[in-house]
Amino acid sequence: MNVEDLVLVSVDDHIIEPREMFDAHIPERYRDRAPRVLTDEDGSEYWLFEGERAAYMGLNAVAGCPPEEYGLNPTRYDQMRKGCYDVDERVGDMNANGVLGSLNFPTFPHFCGQLFARQQDKELSLAVVRAYNDWHIDEWCGAHPGRFIPCGITPYWDPNLMAEEVRRIAGKGCHAVTFSENPEKLGHPSLHSDHWDPFWHACQESDTVVCLHIGSSSSLLLTASDAPADVMISITPMNSFLALNDLMWTSIFKKFPRIKIAMSEGGIGWIPYALERMDYVYEHHHSWTGADFGGRRPSDVYRDHIVTCFIDDASGLELRHRVGVDSITWECDYPHSDSTWPHSPELLGKSLSGIPDDEVDKMTHLNAMRVFQFDPFAVRPKERCTVGALRSEASDVDISIRSLGRKNEGGMKATELAAIARPEALDA
Repeated sequence: MNVEDLVLVSVDDHIIEPREMFDAHIPERYRDRAPRVLTDEDGSEYWLFEGERAAYMGLNAVAGCPPEEYGLNPTRYDQMRKGCYDVDERVGDMNANGVLGSLNFPTFPHFCGQLFARQQDKELSLAVVRAYNDWHIDEWCGAHPGRFIPCGITPYWDPNLMAEEVRRIAGKGCHAVTFSENPEKLGHPSLHSDHWDPFWHACQESDTVVCLHIGSSSSLLLTASDAPADVMISITPMNSFLALNDLMWTSIFKKFPRIKIAMSEGGIGWIPYALERMDYVYEHHHSWTGADFGGRRPSDVYRDHIVTCFIDDASGLELRHRVGVDSITWECDYPHSDSTWPHSPELLGKSLSGIPDDEVDKMTHLNAMRVFQFDPFAVRPKERCTVGALRSEASDVDISIRSLGRKNEGGMKATELAAIARPEALDA
């Protein structure tokens, strides 16, 4: 395997939304009430919507910064690489990293639009959700055909409105939406409820993948009040562990046998044990718990419905056949601190060493293309989609590490990081 010949499609990256994003998409009657960027007396920029200040401007947008400047809160656009919020610059950064395609999650609205859902005027919130999606699909993804996988948000306060929006954006070519890994944490019925059935039905009907990003419950795991932030960062994939276990014991897959769910940014190394444990629980306890998988095991059902992704997960790749090679996808996580940009191919190549080429192709791009209905080869020939070909187009992209003038005092506690994950708590 030559890393220059890899074709890379990342199913988890992030947008720092540009300040002008609503200008062309919000209805005229709501123009004065659309989310907007303001500036504090100290020069910090922030998003404001209906009097609520988004808790962060550019959560962990640290691509290109020296590690000592990593932190959670870049507070100005000029403290980030332009590729965080400028789509043309983003494609340049993708080329420099040899990445062909990218699915991008929201930042200031939070992972599934929590900021919009919290407002009292739901007609306004619905207009903002639709405007966000139209900007994301038409402007961000539409600016460079064949380079982005569109991923919408939904008005998740109303499952029927969710279903309408899923169908609307599917008609625009968007077949992925982001939803909460645990909606009960957001004050809504759990995944075990039939409350969400109109949404699941619309997703199945339109072949729309439901993406559950870690932290989309606005909560992260805590071990101790005085634990350092390192503990929480280390155990973050357990959010996906919990979400997967929750999902597998619901009736969703019985009622909607073609639904696909992506566990976004959760890694894969833990999945073999999770499947083993669920199978063990089923075999030992279903007689009295009443669990019924139609004569199959949880691990069998998992392989029909779940898509996973990894950044650099050597342990998971060693156990890839127990995870399911056809369900594994790759992510870059640009511009967050976990990202391997701009050296993703080289770092990934080490983990892929010794794996057959057909399996490498599935995990690096073919699975993502199939699951998300993404066909970049229809736009540009495959020989122009490789790491080497893309990097040859990026000779003018500066990937050197340089200070952006930020200070990180260090010593953040896990409880402080948890507060950032649940931003509404900061406004109480």
